[in-house]
Formats: sequence, structure tokens, C-alpha cells
Amino acid sequence: MIAIANHPTKSGCFLLKTTTEIARPIQEVFSFFADAMRLETITPPWLKFRVLTPPPIDMHAGTLIDYALRIHGMPVRWQSRISVWEPGTRFVDEQVRGPYKRWYHEHTFEECNGSTICHDLVEYAVPGGAIIDRLFVRRDLQRIFEYRAATMQRILNQS
Repeated sequence: MIAIANHPTKSGCFLLKTTTEIARPIQEVFSFFADAMRLETITPPWLKFRVLTPPPIDMHAGTLIDYALRIHGMPVRWQSRISVWEPGTRFVDEQVRGPYKRWYHEHTFEECNGSTICHDLVEYAVPGGAIIDRLFVRRDLQRIFEYRAATMQRILNQS
């Protein structure tokens, strides 16, 4: 199950919210996310996403992670900082350098009858504002998060 909502905020940013249920225990699901190299696995292949920071990456508040990807064929470098790290509960990654004017991504995890409910809250702003969001970014983010949810379910439910 995935539910996606995307709408503007009063600050001129946009908000993307997703909910995905994974039929695995919360510690197992959080451990999956604690390995930053898994981002390559759950990111759609058309983005040609690579983690540039050498493994192992010690995840904690303050960790910086560098990536390379392609957005509509254009090469992009991205650096994020883990600003919050609460194992088993939540973490936040924020863009330090990259394609967005703002990128704040909060991941939260809750246990529900032996399954894990994963919530993503992304507050983002793009150059070009609402027009660029409506024409490109919103649709791209929805496809990325749908791919991500399906891939997580496939991988974790095989465990």
C-alpha cells in the first residue's frame, strides 16, 4: 500500500507525503534504511543514481552523503546531511547542495501488528516554482516514490 499526497505550503514550498506498509518488523525495516548504499537499490534506474561517498557510511546526525544522478538526462551532484537520526523511529535528510532550492525529507517508522508503516514527508522548493513543479517535479517525485515503495516491498517481503 502506498498513498501519495502532494500540495503547496504557505511558505512557497511543496509537500509530498507518502505512506507505505511493509510486512516486516520495524527494526528490520529501519536497518534497511540505515545502510545508505540501499538508496541505489530503491532509486529508479532511469535516474542513474550512485552514492559517491565510500562505504561503510556511519549513519548519525551530521553525516554527509554525496550522490550523482541524472534528472531528465542532465548530470546532477547532490549532497545531503542527516540532520536527525533516531534509530528505529525516524531520520531526516536535508539537501546541502543539489537541484532543489529546499529539500527536507523526514522518514518515520511505526509498528503496526508486526508490520511497519513508513511515512515520508518531503518539503521541497524548486527553481521556477509552481509551474516547474506542476510540469516536471511533482510527476517525477510521484514516480520515484511509487518505484521506491514497490522495490522496498519486493526486497523486504522476500526476507
